[in-house]
Amino acid sequence: MQIKLIAAALLAATTLTFAPVSAQTAAPTTTAAASADAPLTAADLEGLRTELRSTRKQMVAETLVLTDAEATKFWPIYDKYVAELTVINDEKYALIAEYVNTFGKYDDKGATSFITRWLAVDVKVTSLRAKYVPIVGKVLPGVKTATFFQIDRRLQMLIDLKLASGLPILQLQSQAAALAK
Repeated sequence: MQIKLIAAALLAATTLTFAPVSAQTAAPTTTAAASADAPLTAADLEGLRTELRSTRKQMVAETLVLTDAEATKFWPIYDKYVAELTVINDEKYALIAEYVNTFGKYDDKGATSFITRWLAVDVKVTSLRAKYVPIVGKVLPGVKTATFFQIDRRLQMLIDLKLASGLPILQLQSQAAALAK
């Protein structure tokens, strides 16, 4: 199914969007494209997600200017934050896999359930950021704390935009089903 390839390609493109220019010219090291016959799973996306997390950390490191003392205190907190964020994002990527594998078969109840769970993930991410503002604020000055969360939020918005723009609108599933026949 073409939508499965689109979803995998979106994550690959998202990874390349954040990669340094020199890395963008190299061949991708991870291929996670699902075949047209196999369902898309969270496992299909894990290699790309790992690469994306690494690139994201690199972008934060390049953008957030820290003293050695600040960096020593900040990066362990960042790693804990990302570990918690990864658990939440596991839900998001499972929802993406579900969407890709269910597209064309959603009824009203299933669609409402899907979007309710998707929005719950958004709320969890926002709550996690709110939880970490005072934690990061204990080791960084206010301007640097705010800068980190600006960077983090901007990167997440870019990722979300890439994902959302590549997934078809649910209302179009009937058209896609007609084309598949």
